[in-house]
Amino acid sequence: MTSSAKTRSFPKVEFTDSEAGALEFPSSKSRSYNYFKPAKLRATVYEDVTVDVQPDPERHLSQGWIYGFGGGPGGYPQEWTAAKSSNWHAFLDPNEEWEQTIYRNNSAVVRQVSLCLENAKRAGAYGNWNTAWQKFIARNLGAWMHAENGMALHVFTSIQRSGPTNMINTAVAVNAAHKMRFAQDLALFNLDLSESLDTFDGSVHKEVWASAEEWQPTRKAVEELTAVGDWAELLFGANVVFEQLVGQLFRSELVMQISATNGDYITPTIVGTGEHDYNRDLGYTRALFRMLTRDEQHGESNKELFGQWLAKWVPPCLDAAYALQPIWSQPAEKARTFADSLGATKEKFTQLLEEIGLDTPKELDK
Repeated sequence: MTSSAKTRSFPKVEFTDSEAGALEFPSSKSRSYNYFKPAKLRATVYEDVTVDVQPDPERHLSQGWIYGFGGGPGGYPQEWTAAKSSNWHAFLDPNEEWEQTIYRNNSAVVRQVSLCLENAKRAGAYGNWNTAWQKFIARNLGAWMHAENGMALHVFTSIQRSGPTNMINTAVAVNAAHKMRFAQDLALFNLDLSESLDTFDGSVHKEVWASAEEWQPTRKAVEELTAVGDWAELLFGANVVFEQLVGQLFRSELVMQISATNGDYITPTIVGTGEHDYNRDLGYTRALFRMLTRDEQHGESNKELFGQWLAKWVPPCLDAAYALQPIWSQPAEKARTFADSLGATKEKFTQLLEEIGLDTPKELDK
């Protein structure tokens, strides 16, 4: 018997132009594979992991916010600050901070501080400290620990979600991590000194921060900063005004200048990490506010607004600076006068304002 051959039928392929890649878009022939224009020829890793990670109806969300707060604005509202920008996404952190840099940079600092403290205890480096210097460190560096901790937890951490772009929020989050780590470094230093020196009072800093007359204006300024709701004003008041007129005055123009003359080579290493952190944090702060003062549409109104913020924050920060004057006379070896330190501080502050594009406030001369 013979059997007839079976025939198979296959569906006919029909193209409907709905397939992936069939449609043409403005960027169809682009080989950059980016939704944004990099600052340079090629996008950096920082740009790849931060730019447009946070959605925005003004960029790529044609249907509006896909999420929001109950009974309130959606997503990341620009109304959370009085400052205005024609393009908030134009800000890129000059430090290119992102998740990996937090761990890499902070781990390097922690390793440096740990080795410094271990070597100091092994060599008995604290044994030559005179009583006056021990008291100075216990009271004043211990008090400054509270300022750093307050700024970390209640200033920068509180606004690390408030900015309108992921690039701003990432920079602020790294700023918070810097402050928190430095405060912990000072706490560990205090514990090491308490264990190494029987004459070192490791708990006096609490009383100093709470009631010492010379530290109360500083405490007041920090606490008033924590009550600000506008994230840009909080960032401006903290990094542009308070850190310049109080932070650098104490850390850079006093502690870093006189430690060695008092036989202390350990404290500058610890405090130097905080100064390095602030230098990086000042970099992104300067870039952000310079972008706002140079904005073609809102630049002049931003300058006026920042002038109001300067008039608000310069007086209390200057009060805090002048109130600290008595601690310049506490060390046995006084290689720096308060007038010299304050003069250098004001000069740096004026230079920063010029770089941002702001006039020196008249309150600075009072």
